[in-house]
Amino acid sequence: MRTPQASSTPSTPLDSQPPGDTRVQVLLPLPLREPYDYRVPPGLKLQPGDYVEVPLGPRRIPGVVWGEGRGVVDSGRLRAVVRRFDLSPMPEVQRRFIDWVANYTMTMPGLVLKMAVSVPTALEPPRPDIAYRRNGSPPPPGFKLTEARRRLLARLDDGQARTAAELAEAAGCGVAVVRGLVEAGMLEPVMLPPTRLPRPEWSQPGPILSSDQQAAADALRLRVAARAYATVLLDGVTGSGKTEVYYEAIAACLEQGRQVLVLLPEIALSAQWLARFARRFGAPPAEWHSDLTAAVRRDTWRAVAQGEVRVLVGARSALFLPYKDLGLIIVDEEHDAAYKQEESPIYQARDMAVVRAHQGGVPIVLVSATPALETQVNADSNRYSRIHLPGRHGGAMLPDVKLIDLRIDRPPSRHWLAPSLRKALTEALAQGEQAMLFLNRRGYAPLTLCRACGHRLQCPNCTAWLVEHRHNRTLQCHHCGLGQPLPKACPNCLETGTLAACGPGVERIAEEVTELFPEARAAIMASDTLSGPRAIQEMIRQIADHELDIIIGTQVMAKGHHFPMLTLVGVVDADLGLTGGDLRAGERTYQLLHQVAGRAGRGERPGTVYLQTCMPEYPVMQALAAGDRDGFYQLEAEMRQEAAMPPFGRLAALIVSGTDQALVERAAMALGRAAPRSDTVTILGPAPAPLALLRGRHRRRLLLKAPRSTPVQALITQWLEQVEIPPAVRVQVDIDPYSFL
Repeated sequence: MRTPQASSTPSTPLDSQPPGDTRVQVLLPLPLREPYDYRVPPGLKLQPGDYVEVPLGPRRIPGVVWGEGRGVVDSGRLRAVVRRFDLSPMPEVQRRFIDWVANYTMTMPGLVLKMAVSVPTALEPPRPDIAYRRNGSPPPPGFKLTEARRRLLARLDDGQARTAAELAEAAGCGVAVVRGLVEAGMLEPVMLPPTRLPRPEWSQPGPILSSDQQAAADALRLRVAARAYATVLLDGVTGSGKTEVYYEAIAACLEQGRQVLVLLPEIALSAQWLARFARRFGAPPAEWHSDLTAAVRRDTWRAVAQGEVRVLVGARSALFLPYKDLGLIIVDEEHDAAYKQEESPIYQARDMAVVRAHQGGVPIVLVSATPALETQVNADSNRYSRIHLPGRHGGAMLPDVKLIDLRIDRPPSRHWLAPSLRKALTEALAQGEQAMLFLNRRGYAPLTLCRACGHRLQCPNCTAWLVEHRHNRTLQCHHCGLGQPLPKACPNCLETGTLAACGPGVERIAEEVTELFPEARAAIMASDTLSGPRAIQEMIRQIADHELDIIIGTQVMAKGHHFPMLTLVGVVDADLGLTGGDLRAGERTYQLLHQVAGRAGRGERPGTVYLQTCMPEYPVMQALAAGDRDGFYQLEAEMRQEAAMPPFGRLAALIVSGTDQALVERAAMALGRAAPRSDTVTILGPAPAPLALLRGRHRRRLLLKAPRSTPVQALITQWLEQVEIPPAVRVQVDIDPYSFL
């Protein structure tokens, strides 16, 4: 990742302009390439970072003062700032970060700002909550005390004030009953003080650490105490207690009175992490992810900006919140692909977190048992420091990994579990232990075809097969979300009874498990079978309390969960991620399967992992079986270096898309003809993307390959300036692409 030149972001008061001609640049959270000038009305003092409301056409929208006005437009033609919001200014480091991300990712600054000002209602001061209490007044003449009104009044006999919603719920009635009693003069309103978020207590004692953990925790505490930038890779095997180690760094930062950001790849799947944090610090952290209500997001955003939130745990977008005094960043499971945002703005949150830490002069800890190759190379070259935890906590042993060669140990016809895996399941259940079967494929079957005419059921909006979900009798596209009933007849030849499910998904594996082990308590754990965080938490509780014997699931099971009685993991199709020619296919497969394998044997009982594969000789499989992580990374690095691929070279992608296929094709060909070429820069394409049709848009891709020292942003800017792109066609730039779909 190369640092481009960022634009300067002033931090001094705007008092250097001529009297009577005070103007400011205001950046708006819209797809705009630069701030707009606005006139500052008399009596209003503004400084960079102030949140303001400005007119734009017929609307009034929020924005952030970005600096002094440029003086290009006559002041008489400028529209005036409407008002300044009563909120601390956006910190200067946050504004520099927004500029940097926009420059590096070649994204309009307004779109990056939109991620930072994602909850406009949070700019307004919160409205005080109103509660109600009895005032002793009798009912007015003619006012009837119904049973519901009597129940509600009885709830207030203790003298405590309650909100209308609380009263209605307690009395089993509607809010209208509360309003009626207020209008009758029998209840009086009471203004409640603002609710303060619970604060984690740094001084609470944590668990007793092993000698390795203590040494690692001490090293992290020293980094926090230095109050300076440093990137530290906390590299430990699965189950080594990495979380408890970096909790000590969090405690050290809280002791300083500063804020902590913890990034998790999928926060909604991290119920165990949140429970551990609350036990360690006596209060939960603030959360930031898409499953929160609008009200919670509003209150959390404002509390972060005011410095009231001490620890925030969130998904990648949490990186862009306006922290008042950020002192530490943790990126857990830093290798996870979920940190890469594929929609505009396209960015890698792990890499941007390192930039944010550098600009803020704070330490950042990257945590993983299987670091990204980029991180591994940076640690090997001493750009990052490394802290290593070599063994599992409490003396637990790493699981034994065994390869099942499906060419020899074949499952029975129309079944998917090999005889040796079936035997291992039988033995684990007989011992009263739990087992996990992993297949990273949702639904019942990935493809449905007609046995009569060969027609395959495909999504009309995407270049993808429709996936059968048998539990609700639907066909779904996992790319655009299309869902439709499973047809009774082939839509092509109209024959009935000829549609056949091809290949397994987790539902089909669950069907086989039920057939083999009818007495076992089995459940599916996949993102489309768990409706929201509560369902996920309940599933995790059931597994932890041994209310389930066999869990069949997708990669949501690999997210750091700790299940003491889970001793057997079976990977149904270990080769699944190795197809498609992806640059990182081997690395991703190793990371995912290593993480899945790490769920086994985390308690007192040893664990065993079976990988079903048709390619047992493949380097990934051999490394997993031998437990030779470093050997695999060395081989992967050598292959990448020989091909001058990241992290030893640069890649950038142009994705051309639109609803008119011919127009997209012409634009892509024009870009191909204008592409920069030299002895060091190679342009591949244009070519149809693997998903050539996605959500109704036709897609073509071009890939730029260059040495690490190449300023690809400047090169792409010059490239795009040479081609006129029709308004109906969109060109997205993906710097450092991770996905090639």
